[in-house]
Parts: sequence; C-alpha cells; structure tokens
Amino acid sequence: MENSDRIRNLPPYLFAEIDKMIAKAKSKGKDVISFGIGDPDLPTPDNIVNKMIESVKDPSTHSYPSYEGLYNYRKAVADWYQDNYEVDLDPDKEVVSLIGSKEGIAHLPFCYINPGDLALVPDPGYPVYKTAVLLAGGEPVMMPLLEENDFLPDLDKISKETADKAKLLYINYPNNPTGAVASEEFYKKIIEFARQHDIIIAHDAAYSEIGLAGYNPPSFIQFEGAKEVGIEFNSLSKPFNMTGWRVGWAVGNEDVIEALGRIKTNIDSGIFEAVQYAGIEALKNSKENIARMNEIYTRRRDLLTKGLNDLGWKIKANKASFYIWAKVPQGYSAADFSTYVFENTGIFFTPGNGYGEYGEGYVRIALTVKEERIKEALQRLKDSKIEF
Repeated sequence: MENSDRIRNLPPYLFAEIDKMIAKAKSKGKDVISFGIGDPDLPTPDNIVNKMIESVKDPSTHSYPSYEGLYNYRKAVADWYQDNYEVDLDPDKEVVSLIGSKEGIAHLPFCYINPGDLALVPDPGYPVYKTAVLLAGGEPVMMPLLEENDFLPDLDKISKETADKAKLLYINYPNNPTGAVASEEFYKKIIEFARQHDIIIAHDAAYSEIGLAGYNPPSFIQFEGAKEVGIEFNSLSKPFNMTGWRVGWAVGNEDVIEALGRIKTNIDSGIFEAVQYAGIEALKNSKENIARMNEIYTRRRDLLTKGLNDLGWKIKANKASFYIWAKVPQGYSAADFSTYVFENTGIFFTPGNGYGEYGEGYVRIALTVKEERIKEALQRLKDSKIEF
C-alpha cells in the first residue's frame, strides 16, 4: 500500500510525538514535570459540567445535531462578541460552529486554495496553519516572527508579487508560541494590506481571554474593515478549560463563513448538542472564573519568570497567553537544550524549532503547571546547574 503524496509530505504532528516521549519516560518511572503541551491543568468550571450533565440526560440531544450549530449556540457567540468587543454579528450568516477551532483552521484552505496557490503563514506558528495549506495542495510562504519586530510579521518585507498571489494569511494573537500581543495599529495595517492585495485574513484568537495582570487582548473582528477581509477563529478550550470538549467557532465575513460551513457539511455532522448547551453556559456565565484563572496564570508567570531570571535568563513578562518564549543558552540548539534539560532533570520544555525555522534558539514553556511543581522544577534546574 502506497501513501498519497500529501501524506508522505506531512511531518508527524509535534504534540503527538511529545505525548509519546513523555509517556515513555513516565512508564520507566521518571517523575516528569512537563511544560510542553498547552493543555490547562485547571478543571472545567462546575456550572459548565452541570449543564453538560443536564443536557446529556435530555433525549432530544441524542440525535444528529444541526450542521451549522444550534441557533442558540451561535447566538451566544454573537452576544459574547457584543459584550466583549461591541461587535454586531448575525448568528445566521456570520457565525459557524466548529469542533474546536483546529478543525476550522485546517479546513479553511480547502475553501480557497487550489494546487500551487500561495498562503502566508507565521513562523514560528501553530503547525496546523502550514500543514493545512500543504494538505490543500497550496504553497505556504513563511512570515518570520522576530523579536526585533515584537514577533509581528513585517508586512513591508512581503514582496508585491507574493502578496498579489497569496489567497490566505494566518495570524494569531495573543500568539502561540511567543506570547506576543498585537496592537491596534498592527490590526489596522494588516486589514489595509489584505484589502490592497485581495487576501483573506484568518485570525486565530484561541488565547483571547488569557490576559495577564489586567491586560485585555483585542479581537481582530472589532476593527473597522475586518469583516470585509477575513474571519476570526476561537475556541472554548483555553478560556474555559474545555480542551477535551472540542467546541469552538469562526465569525466574520459571511462569504468565508458560508464557504467554511459548506466544507463542514460535507465532512462532519456537527457538534453533539449537549456540548453546545454546555458551551452556551460557558459563554454566558463564566466571567468570574476567567478572572480567577488569569490571576492564577499571572502568579505562575511571575514565579517562573523570576525563577528563570535568577538562573541567568533574561525573560520579559508576557502580557497574554500562558506561554513563556525563552532563548536557549548559547551553544545549544533548541532540540539539544530541550533534550539536555529533560535527561538531567525530568523537566520538559518544547523546542521552538517545532514551530518553524524561526523558532530555532528558543523553547516554549507553558504555564499549565501548578505552583508547587513550578517551584520543584526551578529547584531541579538549580541543583543540576542548568543556567543561562
């Protein structure tokens, strides 16, 4: 049996490989402290769980769900945007439900990319942007995210020829893996860039609610002209500690939403309605929990940043997301340093090159670890004399 070209050219998924490596170490009795995959360690709030239990017991949820998502779920998403960003959305035309934002991000290129078409993709970035373009037969053109540019793509460095040929442009703020945030000036500039070159912007806002020390990240969709040129993906996974529930959405340009919805109706059968009812509960009644969660992440960020800086790192406190993007010591590659730390301490940091060429020289450290384990990790690093 011979695999198709698209599968042969597809690399193993980074986080699946990380899972295997950590599971193997644990099976041998190693006490692993993983700062790897960004999976919240905090439980889903009780009110959401209770709504799920109630909904599962209702036989009316046991049938096939609607393809585009329950109207009440899409209305809850629209209301959430109005409450948070003062954005008006039509639940029927400008909102589509997703089985987690990842599947929508992965399906979007199939709506617009023909073989050989270009898509602009951030590097470092969530691996799905690039692989989705490749699976659709397109050519990803990488946009370097560099520290000197505050980890924002330099739109002025993209040639007119490339920009005119590109059909999609992925961005993601608050950013994974760098933790960077984008300004109002940047959003306005990229909207104008998209308008000039007839490009669809796909903004991944999965960390929109993870604002630290009082910072409130903006939404791409709140800026004038955004709905003319693109859409925004989001998910209940990170803000509501619901990574396993697989429920999210896309909002924005009604033509793009319609195309994405058309792909989905031919591929999947929608989200279990009980999960959608739980999602409605999350969107309507979880502001206090998000505030508590962000206080916890802020304390963890401060504890870990100070501890690593005491060991010689020079890490700036990130404003949003639950990631620290840290340079590795001189003389190490990202993978070599990650392996060295893991073998000597049982602590896992994700090597930055897993997010692209421009992630080399960094590791990503997730704040999804309890404070006592952060303290334990810092002590292990100190005892092993792993310093910057």
